[in-house]
Amino acid sequence: MTENLSIEQIQSFKGKYPKQLWYLFFSEMWERFSFYGMRGMLYVFMTSQLLMKDTDANLQYGATQAWVYAFTFIGGLFADKIFGFRKSLFWGGLLMIIGSVILAIHPKEFFFIGVSFTIVGTGFFKPNISSMVGKLYKDDDNRRDAGFSLFYAGVNLGALIGGYICIAVANGNLWTSFVPVNLRWNYAFGFASIVMIISLLTFIQTQKSMGDIGLSPLLHLDNAKRKILEISTYVGSILIIPVIMIMVSNTIYTDYFMYLIGPISIVYLIYEMRSFTSSQNKKLIAAVIFMLFSVVFWAFFEQSGGSLSAFAVNNLNNTIFGVRLDPNGVNNSANSLFVIAFAALVGIVWLWMHKRKIEPNTVVKFGLAFLFLAGGFWIFYYTKFFADANGRTSLGLFSFGWFIITFGELCLSPIGMSAMTKLSPLKTQAVIMGMWFLASAYGQYFAGILGANIAEASENSSNLEKLKVYADGYQQLAIYALVAGIVLIVISPLVKKLMQEVK
Repeated sequence: MTENLSIEQIQSFKGKYPKQLWYLFFSEMWERFSFYGMRGMLYVFMTSQLLMKDTDANLQYGATQAWVYAFTFIGGLFADKIFGFRKSLFWGGLLMIIGSVILAIHPKEFFFIGVSFTIVGTGFFKPNISSMVGKLYKDDDNRRDAGFSLFYAGVNLGALIGGYICIAVANGNLWTSFVPVNLRWNYAFGFASIVMIISLLTFIQTQKSMGDIGLSPLLHLDNAKRKILEISTYVGSILIIPVIMIMVSNTIYTDYFMYLIGPISIVYLIYEMRSFTSSQNKKLIAAVIFMLFSVVFWAFFEQSGGSLSAFAVNNLNNTIFGVRLDPNGVNNSANSLFVIAFAALVGIVWLWMHKRKIEPNTVVKFGLAFLFLAGGFWIFYYTKFFADANGRTSLGLFSFGWFIITFGELCLSPIGMSAMTKLSPLKTQAVIMGMWFLASAYGQYFAGILGANIAEASENSSNLEKLKVYADGYQQLAIYALVAGIVLIVISPLVKKLMQEVK
């Protein structure tokens, strides 16, 4: 393995992808197995094991996921100011391992404390590995979008495996020959801890190839002063876990937090903008516009872990082309399967279009994302016309809806991560990436509210009536997504001016 490379040597790679991208790819892949495996179990665990009502489980899911993504802003801030990307990754991964081990030991009794460890750990891990990917490219390198698309395939390879295996084991639809019935949930959470250990070991063994990327921003300080700041951060992140546990288990506190964290982050960004040029600030305004629209996108997309989980449990049959599958496992993993199949291809298409000077700009790509999102939710709505008398409908058609939505995600998520690294000045890059994930937090939060409203409307209904209520709710989301996509395409010339030379 090549060591001690300069940033110039790393960024001057030949071919389509830098080799360091593959190291980050595999580290992120295993981390996403852990994260999406646990994410896919949340709703079902809360309704079947903690016996929560559907409405409460949707709100709890939204609150938990909102905290996960909100903490990425905090993790990005500490990476920028104290840890650097590498130590943030290691510390976050370690906390995630502890959280999933706690859940594996006794998921019912230790549910909220295990989830709280995972929330804080993800906050330190997630935004910083994405920022490291951005550092592998020069600012004007048009291969960046393709690189982020490949990285996103790694994210989804982990999400595919973990998203299906964990919930299928927990539901008793996989590996029943060696997983004891009374320990299904313990095993499922245990798998998340094992793969997180693999992720951390992968990063530790390959980080020397990263040159100076991700090192502490405090290397110029006296060693003793730096250690004090780092140890204080370690201790503070442990002490905040009981607070997170209380706030996650009581969704009203999440409401208060979400009312505050967004405005505070914007105020902080405005404070940082004082030291930037007018040109840099225009780019930051464009970044904020992308963040605001991404809130809407994720509020709809993240029905996957809430209302669509309920839809999968209650209203989907369990076969595709005669193959018996776990419907919730399909809901959790179908999107990831399609991303893996098409992410690299989409990246190559962007490169092909760029060479012919016909590649759509980032704003138009975002608009296309919403059009695909609208198409997918319209298909979810259309499943109601294939339902039987028991309210069960086609798992295959449902999966096709995810196929359509996948192209929307590929037009928004990897492109958005790439845009954040291009639009943000060097000194705030991790914070901007954290704000990008904070926008996802708001999306998760609103997803829980939307899902709870759908669940409340179908309360005390027959299974067939529930199907109709859920399907009609998805039709409304399709309409809203269509409107958002049209608005984005219409305002694309204005946003393009703010972005200046950034494509």
